Amino acid sequence: MNLNLLIDNLTNPALLFFLLGIIAARLKSDLEIPSNSSKFISLYLLFSIGFKGGQELAHSHFSFDIVWSVIFGILIALCIPLYCFFLLKRKFSVENAGAIAASYGSVSAVTFVTAVSFLEIQKINFGGHMVAVMALMEAPAIIVAVILMRLYSKKNENTKQTKISYVIKHSLTNGSVLLILGSLLIGFLASDQQAMGIKPFTNDIFKGFLAIFLLDMGIVSGKKLNDFFQSGWFATGFALIIPLVNGCLVAYLSQWITQDIGNRFIFAILAASASYIAVPAAMKIVAPKANPGLFLPMALAVTFPLNITIGFPIYLAFILN
Repeated sequence: MNLNLLIDNLTNPALLFFLLGIIAARLKSDLEIPSNSSKFISLYLLFSIGFKGGQELAHSHFSFDIVWSVIFGILIALCIPLYCFFLLKRKFSVENAGAIAASYGSVSAVTFVTAVSFLEIQKINFGGHMVAVMALMEAPAIIVAVILMRLYSKKNENTKQTKISYVIKHSLTNGSVLLILGSLLIGFLASDQQAMGIKPFTNDIFKGFLAIFLLDMGIVSGKKLNDFFQSGWFATGFALIIPLVNGCLVAYLSQWITQDIGNRFIFAILAASASYIAVPAAMKIVAPKANPGLFLPMALAVTFPLNITIGFPIYLAFILN
């Protein structure tokens, strides 16, 4: 692995703000980002990346590479929760295994946004259609996990909230999915002149907002570390090893889908990331017995920092070599 690439990533201000947040939480500092501000920033990041992706897509020539990329992304989101569920079911209840499998099969929009910033630093471009791929990978993993939980649950209840049609509707109308798909469409329809009018908002202040948001994520992660440490070695090992396996495997397989370095890197990141926004919201409805004190810290306090510290350089080096 390129040592300079690792050092550059570890000294990235956005990452350092994330670490500052963890330190502040562990020191029990009163530093915090107001919840309303945090929600606004997360909405801004999704809006910005979606809009810019739509602009990139508008300038792209339609090709079968785009079609294959969408299919490949959905297949990733369908396969990962399958084998994760059966690995997890050996140690956890069906509900917890399903919730964790859904988290690791789905994607993290914040990890995606951070990866885009990483690619900009490395001066590597990626296709605008990858934003659509990311958004379309949110729901399939949740659906697969719910099906598995229903199949292996002792009480196979058929309530309205566990029906597959309800899960699909809830996944597709999730705020983050709806915003990023809507922003993608608006960016696609907007002309270059219209897009220039809001460029200072979508581009120029992006990295500053990302740094503040990661500071908030660091504070939240730091507060949840104690709950996670109580879950045992299996959860720790899973949260550390599975993302690296998924990321490297997809980085390798993606060469048969596209030769574009940026797109392959995004595929690897999407496979390696774990959802801690869409999935917890869905599990609260379809699997209320699942313990958020388990799957949320795994995704947010372990896998997320793993990816943005050593994961990014590892996946990129894997693709370049």
